[in-house]
Amino acid sequence: MNPRLVGIAGPLKGVIFALTEAEVSIGREPFNQLCISDSAVSRRHCLITREAEQFKLEDLESRNCTFVNGVPIKECRLAHGDSIKIGDHHFLFLLHEDAATAAACPVQFDEGGPVTRSTILLRKEDALYLRPGKMLAALPPAERLTRDLNTLLKVSAEINLIRDPGALQQRLLELIFQAVPAERGSILLIGKSREDFASVQGWARQPVPEQPMQVSRTVVERVLQEEVAILSNDVLESDAYSAAPSLVASQTRSLMAVPLLVFEKVLGAIYLDTSDPITWFDEDHLQLMTAIAGMAAVALENARQVEWLENDNQRLREEIHLEHNMVGESPRMREVYRFIARLAPTEATVLIRGESGTGKELVARAIHHNSPRARKPFVAINCAALTETLLESELFGHEKGAFTGAIAQKKGKLEVADGGTVFLDEVGELQPQLQARLLRVLQEREFERVGGTRPIKLDIRLLVATNRDLEEAIKGGCFREDLYYRLNVVSLIVPPLRERREDIPLLAGYFAARYGQKCKRQVKGISAAARARLLSYDWPGNVRELENAIERAVVLGSEDLILAEDLPEAVLEAEAPAGVPDTKFHETVKEVKKDLVLKAIEQASGNYAEAAKLLGMHPNNLHRLIRNLNLKTALKS
Repeated sequence: MNPRLVGIAGPLKGVIFALTEAEVSIGREPFNQLCISDSAVSRRHCLITREAEQFKLEDLESRNCTFVNGVPIKECRLAHGDSIKIGDHHFLFLLHEDAATAAACPVQFDEGGPVTRSTILLRKEDALYLRPGKMLAALPPAERLTRDLNTLLKVSAEINLIRDPGALQQRLLELIFQAVPAERGSILLIGKSREDFASVQGWARQPVPEQPMQVSRTVVERVLQEEVAILSNDVLESDAYSAAPSLVASQTRSLMAVPLLVFEKVLGAIYLDTSDPITWFDEDHLQLMTAIAGMAAVALENARQVEWLENDNQRLREEIHLEHNMVGESPRMREVYRFIARLAPTEATVLIRGESGTGKELVARAIHHNSPRARKPFVAINCAALTETLLESELFGHEKGAFTGAIAQKKGKLEVADGGTVFLDEVGELQPQLQARLLRVLQEREFERVGGTRPIKLDIRLLVATNRDLEEAIKGGCFREDLYYRLNVVSLIVPPLRERREDIPLLAGYFAARYGQKCKRQVKGISAAARARLLSYDWPGNVRELENAIERAVVLGSEDLILAEDLPEAVLEAEAPAGVPDTKFHETVKEVKKDLVLKAIEQASGNYAEAAKLLGMHPNNLHRLIRNLNLKTALKS
């Protein structure tokens, strides 16, 4: 005998208190053998006394009562497995080792179908404890009914106090083992579909090392699909066992599976089996398990919802504490924020992909500012803006006299950034020679200045960005494949503005306030017509183009609000959104443009390059006009 209290919920969850003394007082004062610091607990709350092999619990006129199996008591004898609630603390009273020797075990699915001639199917409308008013005559004898109701009371009192899904499943199996003669049990919770299980918890009364519990997939699938409880005895006599050798090896003689149903939704199933040739499951066990599953399903669904809310709350907290200068609340941007929060504390090299103007450098700065290197330098280098010779000098520095004009030693940006972060923008534009040197720096974490001979050790984190398709560049021989794999440790894609249109009003408002302050002009907001125009435009230049458009509108506008006519022509040329008619002026200008473009293309016999010359514009601008004026259909006809 090993008398003890085990904390199963509350601040003392997981704590085991041995009852070795004849008298154990419990309360808030320090002189108690079990001191509980909880304002809901009285100074001397209750007393456990031992008389031979018997234990008695006495409430000492506490303010908030002492509960045993969910019922307030004044004095009662304790039995093995009783639950005790004191304030916000929940304990389990254990005498024997059976609950301690039971332990988690792995679960393995078997494709066999051990449904025999002695199989009993129980549908929810026939469950006695779920609909007792209709079938009072069918209830079990009084003694067994009393025991079952006490079991249900204990299960209800305990499982509704546990919020952690894993702990809840474990405790539920322990309580089931106290009421049903099962040797092995598992709780199977389905995921997105009934074919996949998001959680599988196994439990064995006497676990055998390296021997998983065998679960019949056929039985579980039938339980889930038909929403029926199944009891099957004489399993070894089933002809279907030729296809289930592993279940034969486990000598399973009786099994039981019941669905977990809540609000007409199937959460999963509870699966029990035993190989004991004497103790089998009976129909009363099936009725009891159906009732337990009915209560457990609600508790499990609540626990899963609480877990989801806690995870979502943690995600929101991470986003709140994430330092960044990006604007956007769309799902795509929230995904970027979550990615940054996970990446920032690491040392991983990050390849930031995205179209020009999406804000790749802002992402890089956010990663740096939320990393352990935040107090060290952040050095940004645009690989597309420098020549090969100049870029090499900018990256690695040079020694005095290394080349004409090198009148003094100069530290490169890699060296300046030592201990911090280097951001290489447009890394796809690096020349092959520099690609080889950069690869060596990443591999060796050292470099030499131009004209130098002494290696310099380097401690940096590298972030790179590109709007090019590096995979295609590798195929074309423009980019080294080995460098690509060094840079592409973790890849993050910044979405284009057209894929997160819900952020356009936020960004537009932000830029309007920013440039209004800069231009010393009060801008109260953006008109509905202008906002509709902004939302309907595709923004090929992304956030950078939107910023320029709003700056132009602030500078050229004369009203308190940004109006549609303040926006650039490219935005106004696009098809007007539904419910927002063009002004007469802009409609006339648009029609004139259409006529000019169509006549020029006709005059050039369909040659767009010649038509652009006739119009005095770049071919790219002509293609933009055709797209914005929606002339592709007219040209095809």
